[in-house]
Amino acid sequence: MRITLINPNTSRAMTDKIAVAAREAAGPGVEIVAVNPEHGAAAIESHGDEIVAAAAVVDLIERDLAVGGSDAYVIACFGDPGLDAARELVEVPVVGIAEAAMHLAAVSGRSFGVVTTLTRTLGRARDLVARYGMETACVSLVGSGIPVLELEDTTSDAAETIATLCEQSVASGADVIVLGCAGMTDLCRSLGDRVGVPVVDGVAAAVGVAAGMVRAGIGTSKRDEYASPPRRAAFAL
Repeated sequence: MRITLINPNTSRAMTDKIAVAAREAAGPGVEIVAVNPEHGAAAIESHGDEIVAAAAVVDLIERDLAVGGSDAYVIACFGDPGLDAARELVEVPVVGIAEAAMHLAAVSGRSFGVVTTLTRTLGRARDLVARYGMETACVSLVGSGIPVLELEDTTSDAAETIATLCEQSVASGADVIVLGCAGMTDLCRSLGDRVGVPVVDGVAAAVGVAAGMVRAGIGTSKRDEYASPPRRAAFAL
């Protein structure tokens, strides 16, 4: 089984970091190919960045299809950019990390809280909570104020800030914590030990869902909305 993991920003360091988590979650018999665009958004922290990222997702899938395609695709950004457009392109599973994380969190506990990066991204997070039918389960949405690329700096206070916010979310009633950025993937285990509740990393969650769908023979429905589009737009960056 081959799963292509798409980091929609241009940071190769972040791509390499999330690839480690993806391979740990994938288990034997699953090849993880981690890619990111060469040009585009260095970090996805605005609506404009998200548009560029969505185009990059589609372009990278188109490129992969040109050389044979993969058994599934994972979009490794918590805004799930380009998810619907990507599903139009393929019959195999396409899984966004926010969607997968929220669904697994709702299975793991009655309620969950999301801890993410900049507060300006909370509107998008709320939109996704509503889209995925998680308004009742999601009891907390918190922005840490930490830029995405600061998560690559191991000397910063980012990890401690995120841990404190996770503790506050649990204190406010969250049974489970969802990490709201792919760049937080390496914090998952230590945070779980500290806060005493399950902590869901969207990268691992999405890879697990994608691999499970492939094994179960479940792909993307081609009925109506996700059917191949009548006209193929030019998405190359």
